Amino acid sequence: MYCILFYEFVDGYLEKRIPYRQEHLNLVHEYIERDLLRLGGAFANPADSAALVFFAEDMSVVESFVKVDPYYTNALVKKYTIREWTVVVGKDMIGDQLTKV
Repeated sequence: MYCILFYEFVDGYLEKRIPYRQEHLNLVHEYIERDLLRLGGAFANPADSAALVFFAEDMSVVESFVKVDPYYTNALVKKYTIREWTVVVGKDMIGDQLTKV
């Protein structure tokens, strides 16, 4: 199933993330290599939140990511939300995930 992780960042996030950025990117790449993370990035203007799209068996995979993400463990994330996402269309649809409309 697809899940989207939404982060809401603290004020001054862009400056505060500097010491943790490489460790965060290492974690992101680990999840990409495991084929669990498909897309991710911060929203712009203002850069006050982000979204990461996961494809996993269940939401516990996303929870595990959050709990070790240095942005979260170092209090740069003031709030996060995980939502299951029903994907209806897309170029890279997988098997029976395509919902007939």
